[in-house]
Amino acid sequence: MLKVKLNQTAPMPIQIDLECASGELHALVGPSGSGKTTVLRTIAGLRQASSGKIECDSEIWFENQAFSSSKKSLSAAQRSCGFLFQQYALFPHLNAIENVCIPLQNSGSNSNKRKSIAREWLEQMGISDLAERMPHQLSGGQQQRVALARALARQPKVLLLDEPFSAIDAPTRQSLYKTLADLRKDLNIPILLVTHDLREADLLADRITVIDQGIGLQTAPPKILFQKPRNSRVAELVGISNMFHGVFDSGKLSWDDCEHVFSVTDKGKIPPNSRVAWVVPQSGLSVHINPSTISVQATVEKISSLGQIAVIQFSIANSINTIEWEASSAEVKRLQLKLDSQMHLEIDSSQIHIMPLRLINDPRRFQGSTLAGA
Repeated sequence: MLKVKLNQTAPMPIQIDLECASGELHALVGPSGSGKTTVLRTIAGLRQASSGKIECDSEIWFENQAFSSSKKSLSAAQRSCGFLFQQYALFPHLNAIENVCIPLQNSGSNSNKRKSIAREWLEQMGISDLAERMPHQLSGGQQQRVALARALARQPKVLLLDEPFSAIDAPTRQSLYKTLADLRKDLNIPILLVTHDLREADLLADRITVIDQGIGLQTAPPKILFQKPRNSRVAELVGISNMFHGVFDSGKLSWDDCEHVFSVTDKGKIPPNSRVAWVVPQSGLSVHINPSTISVQATVEKISSLGQIAVIQFSIANSINTIEWEASSAEVKRLQLKLDSQMHLEIDSSQIHIMPLRLINDPRRFQGSTLAGA
């Protein structure tokens, strides 16, 4: 188990509280400069924290807290971390097997034993036949496999991955995803992944922490995060397209600039007559040719085809609001959708998620930052 609680103001504000169990893959997502890599480097001891606590496998790596007189900070060499960098960071003058041997230099094993361990890891990565090749003789995917073998060679207690797949082509990335999934079963250690790719986080992670300006805004499993973001800033950062504003009062949700009112149940956390943001997942949308008592009239404004999937943008009648709906090509054909088609859109109010309205520069958005959505 890895436990990280950082609360510092300088040199960069970092307010993070997360746990990652053995065998779990926990993704950190957020915009560029949000502090994702800083968190990884602080855990690894490559960057000094000023306040907080880092504990791994019941061993304290760092502690400096106002309420405790105990202070401790292990060096990077003393922390059992495997760190996989975005740009591989292989030594160009060493071949593949020699690169993997680097973290084993102080293991007490002789040269033959170190090479034997390194070769086993290269074999596990499926590239043992490339052991004698220099880094410039390897493809990007092969270099990343060597770097991953090196990160795991000394059997670390935690694996830190800093956007390891961003510079690799799509087929190679898919292959590395499978390698990582297979490794998780055998390693049984906490894995922290920094990524800017939300699809990647959704595919690989058990839980995701959204970071903005060094602050952990929400930690949740992917399904909860994408359907029930904690506030409007989280919804924006995870790319939820159908986010709107309104007023919530006694179970009734109005829709700004639209006459439609929804009946929505919340957990009693929203004060009466509150301005709110709200989202609805794709599963809460349906499109029909004929009207119903709960439908709103909508006009097809744009159709974007993506293979067998199309993204339809509707404008809502008598409103400035637009809403996006994903449909199969068969559904588009059945409904005979084309530009300016007049359709009827139903929004399932039971799937509407309401949340506090937090402006980007509103510091109140940090309140309750690590809890799941309301």
